[in-house]
Amino acid sequence: MSGLSRLASLLGGLVLSVPLSAAELDAASYGYPLTNPFEATIATTPPELRPELPADDDIDQADYALKLRPEREFELPENFWPVTKLRYRLAKQDQPAPLVFVIAGTGAPYSSTLAEYLKKLFYGAGYHVVQLSSPTSYDFMAAASRHATPGISAEDADDLYRVMQAVRAQHPDLPITDFYLTGYSLGALEAAFVSKLDETRRSFNFKRVLLLNPPVNLYTSITNLDRLVQTKVKGIDDTTTFYQLVLNKLTRYFQQKGYIDINDAMLYDFQQSKQHLSDEQMAMLIGTSFRFSSADLAFTSDLINRRGLITPPNYPIKEGTSLAPFLTRALQCDFDCYIGEQLVPMWRARTDGGSLLQMIDQVSLYALEDYLKSSDKIAVMHNADDVILGPGDLGFLRRSLGKRLTLYPHGGHCGNLNYRVNAQDMLEFFRG
Repeated sequence: MSGLSRLASLLGGLVLSVPLSAAELDAASYGYPLTNPFEATIATTPPELRPELPADDDIDQADYALKLRPEREFELPENFWPVTKLRYRLAKQDQPAPLVFVIAGTGAPYSSTLAEYLKKLFYGAGYHVVQLSSPTSYDFMAAASRHATPGISAEDADDLYRVMQAVRAQHPDLPITDFYLTGYSLGALEAAFVSKLDETRRSFNFKRVLLLNPPVNLYTSITNLDRLVQTKVKGIDDTTTFYQLVLNKLTRYFQQKGYIDINDAMLYDFQQSKQHLSDEQMAMLIGTSFRFSSADLAFTSDLINRRGLITPPNYPIKEGTSLAPFLTRALQCDFDCYIGEQLVPMWRARTDGGSLLQMIDQVSLYALEDYLKSSDKIAVMHNADDVILGPGDLGFLRRSLGKRLTLYPHGGHCGNLNYRVNAQDMLEFFRG
């Protein structure tokens, strides 16, 4: 059995069960060269097949800060002082232009690799661009989240909406002709909920909303990614050997940068190292990267809310205090652990009960089915081989969006966003 076949079995037939229809882009005409979804997720697009983008020096951009939750200055440990204000990046045109909000993916800050790419793509096409951190990033949780327990999509969207309103208020003289919205991965799911919220609050009246590789059923997506850590690696008697190798590398990376982004360039560097990675190893690398995101989320939520699950409530954390012991403990808590120990209890306490299945329905795109069907301004771009999709997810997208769904045959999870064909499709949708 091939590596991909074994992984398909591991993920409940995910890779093999996603059909391609005649109405969707076929591999030959599409031309994306990486047909392995794990390799595409890690390596993304070969440089020669990427679109031309403006250089950093050619972009009028700056980082700004918002003070949204002043009480956090007294609630957070000393070493969290840099994130008591929420930072974001604004790239400005020198004339009136539409503005695009870009929401980063799971655990990622506004400056993540993919957010930077999307900024350059849209800025080069004449848009103002605002880059926002994910509600699951530690900086957003500390500086902007009301409950610091992300995962309830409607509430995360509410937090994002308040941030967007504050950004707009901070730049009253910026000449904006229209508002647009996009996000990738988890940021795409949140963009859908933000768009729905805007239908009643009307602060932006988004002209177009583009969802890039969103999870359809959030619980399915995180379960798929969590399972990748458990992939059996052929030829290694001790199945923890490669996991430990990945863990050590990502630990050093985490300590240097303070976050893990599943699409970050370090994954590409890892793939180009002397040790060529098998399908199983690439799957484990993706899963381990995602585990760091969930660990960071679990640690930050526990610390801010003083739950005592990872960090003792009265433990003295000051500037310079080593957080390594808590990182190790947090890495033992996958996303399922975070949901069970922190998210569901908070949700039940605030909503007077409710089952896990009810919560899962409320936080996924399935909750927005009627809105997706009726709103012509929303489109989805996805990949048939994306590892976050489960059985029935693509069928749901086809039914809900019809011709507003663009389905590419290859690309893994967000691996083809910087392919020139995808870039052109994004710009054409916004130009409408």
